[in-house]
Amino acid sequence: MMNNKTKKTLTPDICVIGAGSGGLSVAAAAAAFGVDVVLIEKAKMGGDCLNYGCVPSKALIAAGKAADTFRSSEKFGIAPHEPDIDFSRVHDHVHDVIATIAPHDSVERFEGLGVNVIQGAGVFISADTVQVGEQHIKARRFVIATGSSAAVPPIPGLEATPYLTNESLFHLKQRPEHLIIIGAGPIGMEMAQAHRRLGSRVTVIEALQPLATADPDHAALVIKAMETEGVEILADSKVNSVEKTEQGIRLSIKVDDEAEGTVEGTHLLIAAGRTPNVASLGLEAAGVKATNKGITTDDSLRTTNPRVYAIGDVAGGPQFTHAAGAHASLVIRSILFRLPTNKNSITMPAVTYTQPEIGQVGLSEQQARELFGNKLKILSAEFGGNDRALAEGKGKGQVKLFTNVKGRILGASIVGPGAGEQIGLLSLMIAQKLKVGALLGVVLPYPTLNEAIRRAALTFYADAPKNPWVRKVLALLRRFG
Repeated sequence: MMNNKTKKTLTPDICVIGAGSGGLSVAAAAAAFGVDVVLIEKAKMGGDCLNYGCVPSKALIAAGKAADTFRSSEKFGIAPHEPDIDFSRVHDHVHDVIATIAPHDSVERFEGLGVNVIQGAGVFISADTVQVGEQHIKARRFVIATGSSAAVPPIPGLEATPYLTNESLFHLKQRPEHLIIIGAGPIGMEMAQAHRRLGSRVTVIEALQPLATADPDHAALVIKAMETEGVEILADSKVNSVEKTEQGIRLSIKVDDEAEGTVEGTHLLIAAGRTPNVASLGLEAAGVKATNKGITTDDSLRTTNPRVYAIGDVAGGPQFTHAAGAHASLVIRSILFRLPTNKNSITMPAVTYTQPEIGQVGLSEQQARELFGNKLKILSAEFGGNDRALAEGKGKGQVKLFTNVKGRILGASIVGPGAGEQIGLLSLMIAQKLKVGALLGVVLPYPTLNEAIRRAALTFYADAPKNPWVRKVLALLRRFG
């Protein structure tokens, strides 16, 4: 760590503000090429993903899956029973996973890579200088990678009511008796299912439709599965006010703009979107413009100050760890190698880690219909026809592929077992502009879930046997013996 007594102005080639996924990737790559880089972080190394997001949430989801295995074993001939859940040990599991990964993102590791790590809040004091405490950093290029935080909606009474966000949820050592969640996006729905499986009563309140960014058919399957498990989901429901009670929390709600009622629980989780972390950065002094959606950038992720780039959540767009990593790669190409880059060229998959999972990439069905009309082909296959899924008792789900008339894949959605793992194959195909025929030239091991994708691709040629020209060619070939 830097000696705080050093007051001279540092002049690195790159200064990165924020040590989350994107910032760490930029710093590590720059250092690997021998570039002088300063990394500034005011909180925990690893950022939101490691400490409050992807890692702890997936660890909690895994605990919920383990608990659900005991309840759903009857179909395998194994007597089901209600598991004995020690929520404090679930908490320990979550934090053990964080602690195991943390050294990879630590100050010590990055200093070992040659990165000058400064712990503190970085503030622009001019177009080319950032101040951290009494230290000044005047860099050739800056990369803002400060991420985002949970958005807190302006609900009357909320300020006077204790509530949880993703930054405090994973510190609970006692199981919430009745967890109320405001927001039915991926985060809200993932946490709803995980806590229900760990023994909590769960109510989800959503102003619009749950999982609104997912394929409607696939979202409906997940919603049904979660309701079957006992999660109460209130769609088209507006929260009018919140108050603290002796028992916990009371919410006044209006459903479908008509019926009014109350929901009472012991804990409240706010999962109603994210807000970019732009406050206190001194962006005006740097000549960097920002809106409530994030820092304004061009297609190369450069801000209104040509010295400054912004990546990840703080730059708006997809709020995924892998998006921040992809942005970091583009920025390194631009800063170090002067190569042209375009953030719009990224093929960005998205996964909702419920059970069943939803994996999406490329155009949605609605987007594809609007662009291609009757030239759009929708290819599908059910996991009910996949031998591996049936063997594991996971035959509910579907693969959808959206292609043009030539078979080029434009988008895809998968709901079912391992959808997040499978969507990577389709991400590759879309990024490389491949056609469905490429899947037919690949031998996939049997039995695997990926065969469902291949089965969907085969339907592109379903009408080939009926094509009169194909029949004429076959008849001609038969004449030659």
